[in-house]
Amino acid sequence: MNRSSKILNLPNLITGSRFILSGCLMLLLLQEQTTRMSLIAWLVFSIAAGSDWIDGYFARKYKAVTVLGQLMDPLADKVLVTTALIMLIPTGKMPAWVALIILCREIVVTGLRGVASSSGVVVDASSLGKWKSTIQYIGLGTLIFPLGVLPISNLHQLGLAIVYVALVLTVWSGVDYFYKLRRIFLEDQ
Repeated sequence: MNRSSKILNLPNLITGSRFILSGCLMLLLLQEQTTRMSLIAWLVFSIAAGSDWIDGYFARKYKAVTVLGQLMDPLADKVLVTTALIMLIPTGKMPAWVALIILCREIVVTGLRGVASSSGVVVDASSLGKWKSTIQYIGLGTLIFPLGVLPISNLHQLGLAIVYVALVLTVWSGVDYFYKLRRIFLEDQ
């Protein structure tokens, strides 16, 4: 197998599609949010969020883990979540301060992982980080889903409550990453 076929494997292509779907989500959420438009946006978001699990499944099953995939997968997740968070602020469904805390944590953890990587330490996603992502996806998907389609009158309040749970997990997992990597940052150079 040549080098380019290893890089352009199925898991990496699925990860790459998450970047494209994030752009589509942004364009859809810029439109007037009719029931139809919101359903399409929710479907795009759900497919993109689901692809996070699918690419990991195929990478493990076919032993197709690549350095590119290890770099791009968490970035694709962050782009998707960032897109949803920012695009929901003007709709009034997402408090800006919640989005800010989540995004700051993502930047800090990405920086921590980068420093750890430059020290030769590979930092895989923790189970806490995976739970955080799952709860974020559920909360954001609930906020994107249009009202009136399901017989749940407080759907968006429920979605926001789920995002608040994700916020707690987000901060907690960020502290956990720092704690686990503290020896790298606190040792004398």
